[in-house]
Amino acid sequence: MGRYDFRPTRVHQTATKLLRTAKLQNKPPWYEVVGRNPPSQKLVRTQPNDHSNRSKPKPQALSSEQYRPRRIVYDEDTLRRTFFVDHPWELARPRLVIENDGRNATNGSRSLLSSNHTVSGEGAVQRQLYLMQGGMTRASAYDQARREFYQSRLQDDAEVRVAKEEALATGAYFGQTTIHVGAELEDESYESWRHWADRAFTELEQKSAGGLITPNVSEDEPEAEDVGINVENGDGDAKPSVPISI
Repeated sequence: MGRYDFRPTRVHQTATKLLRTAKLQNKPPWYEVVGRNPPSQKLVRTQPNDHSNRSKPKPQALSSEQYRPRRIVYDEDTLRRTFFVDHPWELARPRLVIENDGRNATNGSRSLLSSNHTVSGEGAVQRQLYLMQGGMTRASAYDQARREFYQSRLQDDAEVRVAKEEALATGAYFGQTTIHVGAELEDESYESWRHWADRAFTELEQKSAGGLITPNVSEDEPEAEDVGINVENGDGDAKPSVPISI
């Protein structure tokens, strides 16, 4: 009948046609009622099943895990966890997640020394998984994958070092690294603090000795207790509680 069932609304029409053709002599008791209020569903009532002899099922408690998504686990998850625990600094290396040739999933069949792309920790994991699928034990496959990974990294470092030496020999200038720049900024901040600490200590020492000079300490600078200076040390002399290098 399709999506909608119009048979209940046609009951009155069918009865009217039967009365006009004299196939139905008398109007049914429901004729006028159905004409004024056409039904919207089937009028036939199905007999319900007899469940008197069946025991009432116990309501099942809803599990808290029913609507929680299942955890997706791959074979290389444990291998990846082990590798990056042993090599945490590999996670700090920037890497591209774009595939090189569209077949990165099969790169484990090639040795890390013969690959033509940048070696990463994920490559070592895929290499170990491939060796384990070939019949090697987990420990043996891990050792071989690490050996190839270390040799490839040593080769890359040697190439970078040689390229830098060749560039320096031809007059290239690379400037300071971020580590050297950060160290210089830290040294400047330490020297400025040391000069202020020396000046504050000298002023406090003169005040305790003669009481003629009032220490001039700005509000934005820390108090004497913050720099490790103990003004009253029991004997009336101003002495630092911790040694200050000058």
